[in-house]
Order: sequence, then structure tokens, then C-alpha cells
Amino acid sequence: MRFIDPSRDEWSRTADATVTPGRRPLLLSWDQWQTAHLDRLDQERLGVVVPNTVDAIRLQADLPRLALVALEFPTWTDGRAYSQARLLRARLRFDGEIRATGQVLVDMLPLLQRSGFDAVQLRDDQSLESAQRALRYFASHYQGDVIETRPLFAREAA
Repeated sequence: MRFIDPSRDEWSRTADATVTPGRRPLLLSWDQWQTAHLDRLDQERLGVVVPNTVDAIRLQADLPRLALVALEFPTWTDGRAYSQARLLRARLRFDGEIRATGQVLVDMLPLLQRSGFDAVQLRDDQSLESAQRALRYFASHYQGDVIETRPLFAREAA
């Protein structure tokens, strides 16, 4: 799991998706992504911020063009972004970065990882040290997930 420091993030955001800010990767808002002509953007790497109210299947046609999908947690109790991440990884086979943003708490990290997230931007009041420790709480899980699809008993029998 990669932890994103917003002050050092390589991804740039712009108010105008038609403007190419150098060769830095460009992170578009959902509205920009819907109106942008992606084939006209002179960007090697594109990303999109997806609200948790959007069906992730809508990204399917453009996934080969996207290097990053940032999924939003507007509150820590709203888990729809977990489902979006699982859909992107398991069914749509997206192999780019899936980033958790918004109200991301340390307690969420094990499930974020199991759902397919590989990067997080923690809420400002969360400790990086606590986050790294949270990822070591559970050595294994009985159920399968997007990282290890077989349940524990199937792995032990192999």
C-alpha cells in the first residue's frame, strides 16, 4: 500500500482539462472526464476522480487509457468505494492505481487493501505510523479477496 502525501503528489489537477500542464500526469475530476476529449489530451498518463455514487462500469471503455482511478469516501461510514474498487480489479481487470481519497481512516486500511486499493490519501488527522501498523494486524484471512482469490482452506490444501 502506497501512502500519498498531497503536497508531494505527482498528479496535477487543472480547472481546464484542455490545458496540458507539462508532462506531469493529469488527474481529472469526474465532470472533466465526462466532457473531455481524451484522445485530444496530450498526456501520457491520465487519472480520474470518481465519486462513490457513480457506477464504476462507466469507466470500462476508457480504462486502458487511465493510469489512476481515485475513489472517494465522503464519510468513513460510506463504503460504496470498496465495491467500486472490487469491480475495477476483479471484473474489469484494471491494473492501474486505485487510490482511496476523502475520509480515509487507519481502521479502513486492511479492507481497502483486500478490496483492490493500492494507494491511500489518509485524512489529515490520521497517523502514517498507525496506518502502516494497521496493515500488519492480520497475517491472513479465511475468505478470498482481490489479492488472493482462493479461500484459506483451498490454499492450505494446495
